[in-house]
Amino acid sequence: MDARFNLFDNEIAAKFAKRFANTAMVIHQSPLPTSTQELVSLRASQINGCGWCIDMHTKEAAAAGETPVRLNLVAAWRESTVFTEAEQAALALAEEGSRLADAHQGVSDETWAQVRKHYDDDQIAALVCLVALINAANRLAVIVHQKGGSYEPGMFAAATG
Repeated sequence: MDARFNLFDNEIAAKFAKRFANTAMVIHQSPLPTSTQELVSLRASQINGCGWCIDMHTKEAAAAGETPVRLNLVAAWRESTVFTEAEQAALALAEEGSRLADAHQGVSDETWAQVRKHYDDDQIAALVCLVALINAANRLAVIVHQKGGSYEPGMFAAATG
């Protein structure tokens, strides 16, 4: 299936995308580790079936030094040994924050306690904002059927210029 609409060729969508990317830079420049940011973005994108974002975050993570083993195990992080307790807390938050309709209470108290245990307030602020932002990005791309496969590392950073 082809993309329904090219968000990059439309003036309104392009203006929005640039502002969206600049908003994301606040998170990228936060004290939340880059590897955690990419893992969280990848996991939420997997849940939401966003090929564009899976492509982007897999490639950005690899370019930043993330290992193939860890990238391959994100979808099954609970059944792996390669993620720290802090990363596991962030991945749980990503899952629960992405599946709000599946749990009437949203993020569980257990997950929130683990996040509080491993991250300071600035990192938590970035993590919460990241989960919200990646879910919004997933929805944009999925609605218009933006396909994965053509992303090159650094394209996101170029969009903020």
